[in-house]
Amino acid sequence: MRSNALRSAQCGLRCLSRRQVSYNSKVAYQSYRSFTATVPCREEERKWTTPLAKQLTEAINTTGPIPLASYMRMCLTSDTGGYYTGALEKGRDQFGRKGDFITSPEISQIFGELVGIWFIAEWMSQGRPKQGVELIEIGPGRGTLMDDMLRTMRNFKDMSSSIETVYMVEASAELRTAQKNLLCGEDAAMTESKIGWHSTCKYSGLPIVWTDSIKAIPQDPNKTPFIVTHEFFDALPIHAFQVVEVPQNQQPTPTDSNATKVSISRPGSPSAAASSPFQWREMVVSPTPKGTTHADLGTPKSQHHDPVPEFQLTLSPSPTRHAQYLPSTSPRYEALKSTPGALIEICPDASLYMTFIATRIGGPPSKVRPSGAALILDYGPSDTVPANTVRGIRQHCHVSPFSSPGLVDLSADVDFTGLAESALRASPGVEVHGPVDQAYFLETMGVRQRAEMLVKKLEQTQGQGKDSIEEKKREIERSWKRLVDRGPGGMGKVYKVLAILPENEGRRRPVGFGGDVNA
Repeated sequence: MRSNALRSAQCGLRCLSRRQVSYNSKVAYQSYRSFTATVPCREEERKWTTPLAKQLTEAINTTGPIPLASYMRMCLTSDTGGYYTGALEKGRDQFGRKGDFITSPEISQIFGELVGIWFIAEWMSQGRPKQGVELIEIGPGRGTLMDDMLRTMRNFKDMSSSIETVYMVEASAELRTAQKNLLCGEDAAMTESKIGWHSTCKYSGLPIVWTDSIKAIPQDPNKTPFIVTHEFFDALPIHAFQVVEVPQNQQPTPTDSNATKVSISRPGSPSAAASSPFQWREMVVSPTPKGTTHADLGTPKSQHHDPVPEFQLTLSPSPTRHAQYLPSTSPRYEALKSTPGALIEICPDASLYMTFIATRIGGPPSKVRPSGAALILDYGPSDTVPANTVRGIRQHCHVSPFSSPGLVDLSADVDFTGLAESALRASPGVEVHGPVDQAYFLETMGVRQRAEMLVKKLEQTQGQGKDSIEEKKREIERSWKRLVDRGPGGMGKVYKVLAILPENEGRRRPVGFGGDVNA
């Protein structure tokens, strides 16, 4: 959700019940058979919804269609009106009921409290270290999750006193300020150093350090890092690919700037792979030609009242370098190559972040004894490759992801199996648990019991009218049940939770994943 990972591809936090925004595969396949570049038009002939839309069009008209990942990265993190890094509207807030989407920590304080309890349980299970604990959140949004976690942890004095530093990985200056105001107070000073920006938490006086990159966080093998990401990976840019069947005598030779001959070693016979009629082609973004209609783009009827998007997704007429490399990085992708029309989405940046997380916990190079834990909360399929999931959200409504660049939140389903593979590949010192449904995780952690405690405390509150108390009780009930809703599109089913622990040969499962506290 944010902007640190932003610069390299980041952000996070999204709407609670997103549905797929379809790429029209028919249009995409036709574009492969008859691809034409968009003809540049004079500035006075076209009005742009945002400055970024104009910049993107000019760049594409110069260099040719760009990968979907490049489009997403620009829309989310460009200095020219990027969604997280260059807000166009004064006082704009992406999060909450008044923004574009609302997240679990904003729905109920119980969510952040239970995440905090999970890390306390891990701290206990790992021998209750007395010092050297680091809390790290990647893509903290407004800071609500960390605020609820720290407020909960201060009630466990030994755990709280073991925390040396809280790191917030956030590239957006506006969001850093919002987080500082919430966690430290509006009057708290923020100083700058080579590492980042510093302030002091209102809870127990803990030092908080903001960095605009995960690489800026000092790496010490003696530390115990507890890392959390919530709706972060869904905001990382993705590449999209489709399988096409191309007769041998019609297979094009890469000639454009994006299509580079790459020699790749694949399982099996190289000559057999070369002669296969099936090829991966990359989905690329180009400006929508003048006169295009919603029917041409296959836009869902619910979005026909919106202007026709300024950009469209088409299929590259020849193999790009990404198409020749990325689909070969996993057997799961290779297995789909013989299926004409198959679609996949791949997020290289997710692998980079998982490498950071896994090596911080399990090493190598210099960590002798693995320690710490990570909790990843996001949405996506448990065991299948995401396909056709890019979506746009604005003011809590589904809109085309190719409209109003910089004003629309973009996201895609998270490949949880891919995350697990990346973590295990990066470090022999970690193991992965899950993903489990959010409903299972929260119910196991005691969401119902915590809600009952809040209601009981509310009933004991004096000085409030009966109607006010009853409404607050109903809100508590609505909120926690929304978090565990298992209905179609419900948060409890759509959202998943993945845990990364030090490798222990499967002797211990963490709480929330079928295990108990090993104190």
